[in-house]
Amino acid sequence: MVQQLSWKVGGQQGEGIESTGEIFSTALNRLGYYLYGYRHFSSRIKGGHTNNKIRVSTTQVRSVSDDLDILVAFDQETIDVNVHELRVGGVVIADAKFNPSLPETCTTATLYAVPFTEIATELGTSLMKNMVAVGASSAVLHIDTEVFEEVVLEIFGKKGQKVVQKNMEAIKKGADYIREQLGEQLETMKLDPADGKKRMFMIGNDAIALGALAGGARFMPAYPITPASEIMEYLIKKLPQFGGTVIQTEDEIAACTMAIGANYAGVRALTASAGPGLSLMMESIGLAGITEQPVVIIDTQRGGPSTGLPTKQEQSDLMAMIYGTHGEIPKIVMAPSTVEEAFYDTIEAFNLAEEYQCPVIMLTDLQLSLGKQSVEPLDYSRVEIRRGKLQQGELEEREEKQYYKRYRVTEDGVSPRVIPGMKHGIHHVTGVEHDETGKPSESPVNRDDQMNKRLRKTKGIRFNTPIHVHSHEKESDILFVGFNSTRGVIEEAMERLDQDGIKVNHAHIRLIHPFPADELLPYVQGAKKVVVVENNATGQLANILKMNIASHDKIQSVLKYDGNPFLPQEVYAKSKEMFVLNGNV
Repeated sequence: MVQQLSWKVGGQQGEGIESTGEIFSTALNRLGYYLYGYRHFSSRIKGGHTNNKIRVSTTQVRSVSDDLDILVAFDQETIDVNVHELRVGGVVIADAKFNPSLPETCTTATLYAVPFTEIATELGTSLMKNMVAVGASSAVLHIDTEVFEEVVLEIFGKKGQKVVQKNMEAIKKGADYIREQLGEQLETMKLDPADGKKRMFMIGNDAIALGALAGGARFMPAYPITPASEIMEYLIKKLPQFGGTVIQTEDEIAACTMAIGANYAGVRALTASAGPGLSLMMESIGLAGITEQPVVIIDTQRGGPSTGLPTKQEQSDLMAMIYGTHGEIPKIVMAPSTVEEAFYDTIEAFNLAEEYQCPVIMLTDLQLSLGKQSVEPLDYSRVEIRRGKLQQGELEEREEKQYYKRYRVTEDGVSPRVIPGMKHGIHHVTGVEHDETGKPSESPVNRDDQMNKRLRKTKGIRFNTPIHVHSHEKESDILFVGFNSTRGVIEEAMERLDQDGIKVNHAHIRLIHPFPADELLPYVQGAKKVVVVENNATGQLANILKMNIASHDKIQSVLKYDGNPFLPQEVYAKSKEMFVLNGNV
């Protein structure tokens, strides 16, 4: 019996690959296993190779695995593209329809041809071939087919009991066929029992959308784009139930300005996009900065530049999100590393946006946005709504025609905020420099006062967990630093380096800007080497470290920018090589 294994299904887009993985993983999640899934897909509607790799474990996992135990193939391309991942003793379960074969170089895996299409056709339709594949997979893992019944009922129940029965029959026939083929040969694939606890199984985008809902957001203008669209799609279904709405705008410029306008009117609003969309929003983000309007913007990073690799992993928007706007404005940039953090940080993003009256950009990446993880039950008692200096009730009456000092110069840099329609709260709002009432002003003295006021507001930012620290003490041979979805691979690399006798710490940055230099500095000072792990070509996070902490001689980068997420082995091997090359043994 094993504590964890990795399963992958592949084929052409449009063949039901996603639904195969969804049914398989949902059932295992409900048994109480921890899961981590990552989907590789092409940037087209139909056709092109796609696969879904799912890691199943009796303990928590936060990354894809280095190797593969079971590969389910609907075409020969799936075998050719993915067979190199199979471990010694791995298994390929392929549709007999295409006469599958293993490459001559693959001598340590076993191929089982199962008539997915033939069995499904005999039951009524070839579309059920993915259910036959699910059944065959369950037999390899020694899992009773009955565990899929609840999931099948949820998916196909609206189509009638007969459809449910046919799909369950396809699962059972797939399981029966592979059992007859294997006998007792695959006892090594049998999973240890799970703990049976109930957990959610969700992607980061769904957690962000749920966090926005729980955090009081009631309006989302957005334009669809991979990998952000699921946020919009989730809220299209849910926001109307709470008196809110979603509008699909004509472009990302309109989306951002509408979100700013809604916040100006007192409604918590957000928009979400990816790199190309954020490029279009930059002028609007500057508008939010100078008019001191709260707005939450989600950037789901993907491969760039331009259209780039729209369905592939990358973390190359970091510098753009911090420095992309022209001029200088206060801005907060956050970067959750897990689905749970994505939920809680979205709520906090709205609080910070209103408390500091500035744009808050929450960075995710494609792996976190679309990768599916087991999630412990969320604690809604932690949800807190803080609206900062938003004025409530009646305002103090002033002399006739005297405008409200919406941009009053204050010691903490945050001015009192009013919304349109408040009696005695009339003021100007403009994108040009302005005085305390919002009237345009080019006075050098006023310019200094307003710029200094805006820029000092985020110097005192309060954020509960600016860095996630995984360490026993501040001194170490290697300090790993990363952000977003690299957390899981770093944690696994740490375990392997610890076994090699190398003392390793890990600081994962959750608040990117303003940078938490004071919190990170002791760990950098106590490390012999700082290894920054990130999915980009220029070491953007490493450069931010150098700008804020120095220690240039200590900082080295482990980079990957081919569109694929890191594997634990890659981070382990490259960091150990650095350790050895620097004269350590």
